[in-house]
Amino acid sequence: MTERLTIGEFSRITHLSIRTLRRYHEQDLLVPAEVDPVTGYRYYSPDQVRPAQTIRRFRDLDLPLADLRRFLEAETGAHGGAADRDTARQVVAAHLRRLEDRLGRTQRAVEALRELLDPGAERTVTLEVLPPQRVYAVSLDVPEGAGLDWYDAAMRDLDAAAGHRPVLPPGGRYTHELFTEDHGHATVYLPAETPLPPGAPATVRELDLPARTAAVATHTGPHDDLDLTYGAVGSFAARHGLRAQNIVEEVYLVGPRDTGQPERWRTLVAWLTAPEHT
Repeated sequence: MTERLTIGEFSRITHLSIRTLRRYHEQDLLVPAEVDPVTGYRYYSPDQVRPAQTIRRFRDLDLPLADLRRFLEAETGAHGGAADRDTARQVVAAHLRRLEDRLGRTQRAVEALRELLDPGAERTVTLEVLPPQRVYAVSLDVPEGAGLDWYDAAMRDLDAAAGHRPVLPPGGRYTHELFTEDHGHATVYLPAETPLPPGAPATVRELDLPARTAAVATHTGPHDDLDLTYGAVGSFAARHGLRAQNIVEEVYLVGPRDTGQPERWRTLVAWLTAPEHT
């Protein structure tokens, strides 16, 4: 080959250390254009400079090796068809979404920390009586490590029961063990004015929620810092000598069902305190 660069020269051009270039070779991410069969010396082509720097950027952004290999394989064959170009774009787009999600979580964590470190920052909590409601409800015991699939399944059944009739915001009633032990009892509900229709999912029942007294706060934005609102309502109840029940209630005034913009979400958190009125 007429144009070749030693690994040292290639290292100086790309600002990648010789150790890193050797590791890229071992991982089949950047194979030298030529390897001397006698000495084992690695030689690179000038055409490999941009791919080497691209690999470095992707690794700096923590693109998983498997995805990086998919991207490189697609790029190598990109001139052969649209499928390869689509694969390369999909790999990049998926990772950019992950990075954006991570950045959003980091920004929200910083905002929460600033609030926690500000002695004057307090979330507004009031003592209220939530009005009685007739609801469609799905109740279940959530096992440990269940994630949120149980909530999604409950909402699907509730939506099937409600049909297209307009309803008020959904809510949920959760025992404290669901937070302290990662398992516990939950009741997910949709307010409903009409009787449960025939053919509704067997998991759905009618339930009358009585009037209930609670320390209440409205959480604004994503749920990453929902614990701050819980801390505020729990502290309010303790400072005012209110006896806590073993149930906390959330009402999703505006949530993922309403908008894809988490900054617009509003969640009412009600720390049930006094015995419920019957």
